Amino acid sequence: MKPIIAIVGRPNVGKSTFFNRLVGQRKAIVEDQPGVTRDRNYAEASYEDHPFILIDTGGFEPTSSERIQQQIKEQVEVAIREADLILFLMDGKEGLNPTDEEVAGYLRKVTKPTFYVVNKIDGEKLEDGVPDFYRLGVSPLYSISAEHGRGIGDLMDEVIKVLPSTPPEKERIEEGVRVAIVGRPNVGKSSLLNKLIGRSRAIVDSTPGTTRDTLDTPLLREGRRYVFIDTAGIRRKSKVTERVEKYSAIKALKSLERCDVALVLIDGFEGLTEQDARIAEFAEESGRAMILVVNKWDLVQKETRTMEEFKERIRREVKTLDYVPILFISALTGQRASRIFQVIDEVVAEYRKRITTGELNTWLREAVQSYPPPAFHNRPVKLLFISQVSTAPPTFILFVNEPMGLGESYQRYLLRRLREKHGFAGTPLRLFLKRRKKEKT
Repeated sequence: MKPIIAIVGRPNVGKSTFFNRLVGQRKAIVEDQPGVTRDRNYAEASYEDHPFILIDTGGFEPTSSERIQQQIKEQVEVAIREADLILFLMDGKEGLNPTDEEVAGYLRKVTKPTFYVVNKIDGEKLEDGVPDFYRLGVSPLYSISAEHGRGIGDLMDEVIKVLPSTPPEKERIEEGVRVAIVGRPNVGKSSLLNKLIGRSRAIVDSTPGTTRDTLDTPLLREGRRYVFIDTAGIRRKSKVTERVEKYSAIKALKSLERCDVALVLIDGFEGLTEQDARIAEFAEESGRAMILVVNKWDLVQKETRTMEEFKERIRREVKTLDYVPILFISALTGQRASRIFQVIDEVVAEYRKRITTGELNTWLREAVQSYPPPAFHNRPVKLLFISQVSTAPPTFILFVNEPMGLGESYQRYLLRRLREKHGFAGTPLRLFLKRRKKEKT
């Protein structure tokens, strides 16, 4: 499981800019005004071959009594609780702020590695203001410019020294197929776990958030080993709010890092939500095999094409997941629940499938012949050779004469043709382009 780093700080200190810098793309919205980030944003990142999950949080004001700030505070607290390491950002241009002191006081009670980072130090002249932050009584301080990249390498060199190590991928295969049951609170994750293993392993209650911690349950069935990971929804202090529920993905993230297959549960009575789509998309980004499981199907009023229409709506709303099998079950009655084992075995076989180089290059010639790639700068783009370099998920390297000339749309075409030829149902595919070096004569 990859370690988790949470970026925290008061509003408008540059957390999202820092997040984007580490992730390497503009994933978080960045505006020069406080309070833009209210959602917890998360992404996979790495530094010097050390992978981790990074969480961008909303502006933290621990003592604010405003309703929206209380909701943001709940989410920051969840991120801090789940993180292995905390990066506390402050604004070097504005100087030490009373809210910084409140956040620092809060973090002193947290027994986790915390790095105190002074941001917006864009040049040597601004370094003169950094010593003022020592009034917090912390040391060392790290001065950076998230916008320009200044000082980030020195900071991350120290961060990776204290990050927990990530276990090798092969450990999951040795102990059987690891299956994470993920989804929003109260979609029936614990009920499904109990139905699959045939006994009451998890507490089942209609109150969202009943499951407090991740539960690992090994199972030997028909000679095959499985480990089911039942995951918690977000911890709640009182009632569930729409905004609080929206951010429950952090629990799913931790389980996805430890699984081979993600069972993404959807409430068939409520239908597909934005949060369902976010969890499914993160499973894809994490490179996990996936099955969409529509639960509570016994509660849905049905007509002749109800199931097909539901499938079509999912495909339409989340177009990138057209390769994922969809099952309709009732964890309560057991309707079609046993079918899950068969589909798990099928997608794991696809997840670990390897295609020979000869077969791949025969397929490549056929795909290019059917639809040649467009020219790049008036030069033909030549697809020279393809090879599968790993499984789980299946990963391919395509050698081309002009990698920049092969656009995303053509890459999607190739992956679609690859699935048509070789299947790979339920598993994401990875395609990397590499320039073929000219041979010396």
